[in-house]
Parts: sequence; C-alpha cells; structure tokens
Amino acid sequence: MWGRAKARGVRAWAEHEQVDLRSSSAYSDSYYDVPLLSAVGHPTAVNPDARLAAIARLREWPIRYFDAPEGVPKVAGLVEPQQVAMPLAMPELLPLARLRITGVEHLPDTGGAIIAFNHRSYFDSTAMAYLLSQHGRPARFLGKKEVFDAPVVGQIARWMGGIRVDRGTGSDEPLELAAEALRAGELVSMAPQGTIPRAPAFFETELRARWGCARLAAMSGAPVIPVGLWGTEQVWPRSQRLPTVPLWWRRPEVLVTVGAPVTGLTGDADADTTRIMEAIVDLLPPEAREPKEPTREELLATFPPGYDGDPSAESDRRPGTDT
Repeated sequence: MWGRAKARGVRAWAEHEQVDLRSSSAYSDSYYDVPLLSAVGHPTAVNPDARLAAIARLREWPIRYFDAPEGVPKVAGLVEPQQVAMPLAMPELLPLARLRITGVEHLPDTGGAIIAFNHRSYFDSTAMAYLLSQHGRPARFLGKKEVFDAPVVGQIARWMGGIRVDRGTGSDEPLELAAEALRAGELVSMAPQGTIPRAPAFFETELRARWGCARLAAMSGAPVIPVGLWGTEQVWPRSQRLPTVPLWWRRPEVLVTVGAPVTGLTGDADADTTRIMEAIVDLLPPEAREPKEPTREELLATFPPGYDGDPSAESDRRPGTDT
C-alpha cells in the first residue's frame, strides 16, 4: 500500500488494536507518505525528498538526516547550508581583510579531526569559515551559549551544525556530542581558550587554555590539527560592536596558518593542553613570541564595548571565562 491507501490501512489497524494515533509516531522519506505522517501525533521526515522536506517545514515537523546532526537542514534535500555557502567564500573578494590561508593540505580529506585555533577577535569565526571553504568539508563547531541564544544568529549557528556550550554548568554534554561527531567521521572546530583573552593575557607569548580540546582528543582518539590566527583583531576587535570596513586597498592582512597534526599527546589534560597551544603558537609570526608592553588603548581594545575599569588589573582571569 502507498499514499492514502497506506494511511487508511494504518487507521483501520489502529482502530482494531485500540492504538491512539495522536500518541503515535511515524517516519518516512517520501512525499507520498504525507497522509500517513498527518495521521499521527508525532511525525518525522527522515532523509526526505524535496517535496516532503518542503511540507515538513511548512507544518513544522521534525526533519532528520542520517548524515547530519539533528536540526541541520538540507537545501533541496541534498546539501547542508555550509556546503551551499562554501563556493561563495572566496578570500580574494572579502572586503574586510586580505586573507592569507596556508597549510590547507594538513586538513584530512576523510575521517574525524579536531581543528583547534587561537581566539583573538569576533572575526575569527569568519576566518575559519573561509579556511574550511578552501578545504571543502563542513565542520561542527563548539560555540558559547551566548551565540546560540542570540536572535537570528543563534538559529543560523544551529543550522550550521554548531554545538552549544554553557561554560557555567561544567557539563560534559558538548564534549560528548563533539566526540560522537568525530566518531562519525566529521570535523570539529573549536577554540581551546574558550573566549578571547582580555587585558595583559591577550599579549602573552604563552597561550593558556582550558582542557576541553585535550579531553576531546583523549575521548575520541581523533587527531588535533592546529590553526594559528593572526591579525583578526584588526578587523573586528572585541571593543567594537561591528567590524571595521576599510578602504579596499587598506584592508588589513589576516594570516590563517594550518599545521600538521599535534604530536606527543599522552592523555594528560594539563600536558596535552600545553602541547596543543604550543603547536598553535609555532604557527604564528615571530612577533607573537616577542614580549610586548601594551598601551592602555591596546588593552582597552581587548574588552567589550563600554568597559570602564582598569585593564591593567585584569591579570588573573582564568582562561575561557568572562568573569
């Protein structure tokens, strides 16, 4: 049976067996099963064809794809939003900066891997998106809950397959979701620092971070691919609500450098975190490893808009926190 006949058959069976269809679930990938899905209280479109996907969205039915995390849509039932956007992400046409992307060959063509990058500004996510577009593989990214809770931006983050991290709870759920994605052969992108360093910590030659990346590597066995970002704060520093839009010929240079997989990881969270951050620092230009005495203006640029405290007194902030 198919189409309306299938729905009639299910209704007849449910009536005979005294089954409440409004409390029942049904799953299908076919437009011809819309009558059946309409008959139950909990319909789900699974790997739907284009017509069923359209109807499911109109009726707000859940849609699941077996090759993508829950909540990630497919355009025309074929490709993820990340894959649609990738051909449009051409670094040479980016109006905000001159991106210099090197080392893309270190990103694996298949299999799971953790892409770990240093956090310098709000522009980092854009730089990483352009890097992934050069490689051609979508990635799941771990982001703090403030991003996912924001209007519009949060919905886009979920559509892109992002993993929400609430740093205040200490929950392992985000790492478990990321480990699941890695075991499924996906890329996972994250900033081990958790947030942009503030005050003197922003200018330190040794990058400190939280244990998340090291723990994820130990949980999943996936390789860690380091990425060094430099110059992103010239485009969108933490102190600005919007990025700077420069004249075309004055665009700042932003370096995105991918390194070989990190070696020497032992499963010790402290030691592995140090090793990962050292690998990232090794990818940065020489000035990143030279001690710097920042000016007050440079220190203030590492704080959110409206900060009126003493930036030089902010030296004991734990990495990955905003308080």
